Amino acid sequence: MVKLSVVVPIFNEEENIVALHQEIDEVCRKENYEYEIIFVDDGSTDSTYELAKQLKPLKYIRMRRNFGQTAAMDAGIKAAQNDYIITMDGDRQNDPTDIPRLIAFAREKELDVVSGWRKNRKDTLMKKFTSRGANLLRGMIVKDHIHDSGCSLKLYKKECFQKVNLYGEMHRFIPALLEIKGFSVGEIIVNHRPRTAGKTKYNWKRTFKGFVDMISVWFWNRFAVRPLHLLGGMGIVSFLIGLLFGIWSIILFIMGANLSGYMQPILTVFFIVIGVLLFVFGLMADMLTKIYYGSKIDDSYSIKDIFEQKD
Repeated sequence: MVKLSVVVPIFNEEENIVALHQEIDEVCRKENYEYEIIFVDDGSTDSTYELAKQLKPLKYIRMRRNFGQTAAMDAGIKAAQNDYIITMDGDRQNDPTDIPRLIAFAREKELDVVSGWRKNRKDTLMKKFTSRGANLLRGMIVKDHIHDSGCSLKLYKKECFQKVNLYGEMHRFIPALLEIKGFSVGEIIVNHRPRTAGKTKYNWKRTFKGFVDMISVWFWNRFAVRPLHLLGGMGIVSFLIGLLFGIWSIILFIMGANLSGYMQPILTVFFIVIGVLLFVFGLMADMLTKIYYGSKIDDSYSIKDIFEQKD
């Protein structure tokens, strides 16, 4: 029997929460899964909470305020008890009937992660353009071989999230982070439905935050356990450039030039000092990395309460 946890971050989705719960419940019953449905309320200010109290079965997690989709997803994933974890959006654009396909694909290919690909998106032209631009940029920087990292409909094995903490807009890059750790990742085309109720929560701020986190993933992939290789390498290059300017300055001095009118001495000092500083920062980052891996990281969010209603 498949043991499944469905994690859904929600924020002001009073018009969607009941229908979404019903769809998920119907699919899980039809497939005879042993399942739990986890809704994580990320500080909703409408009647989402009151409606959720009428739903069964349901584990409902309320955040103290709006911490963002990634924080809500992290809280839901940590509360999940079953072997497989399905994540999806609360706006009903992800189709719960794709869940059996994700599970079957993961089992057939022996994958740890299966990411949904909204090949035929039902979004506005501007949202499609922004998403495709972000995916193109992500493909060049992160290189996770995923067509649609922004799709929340994904399957994970529970063991994927041992000692993993999500923050910022990192939910977009979970497959990339897990691939770095050695987990196997695959992708299948899933259905994408138009939003029929409620308002979209996406804006330019989330796009900007996603880009910043993309750079973080790139750095984590290449230099998480060896920051000295990046900063120290840059420091050595800068130091060598400073030495070249220093040699140039000495040659000019030997030739009788008045160095007060030349930039070479200033550039010598500048590049040598920058080189030394970068190398020192690299050593400090290396020590901080060791501290990070040896300590427990505090959560970036706070849970107000949790209630669970059995069927």
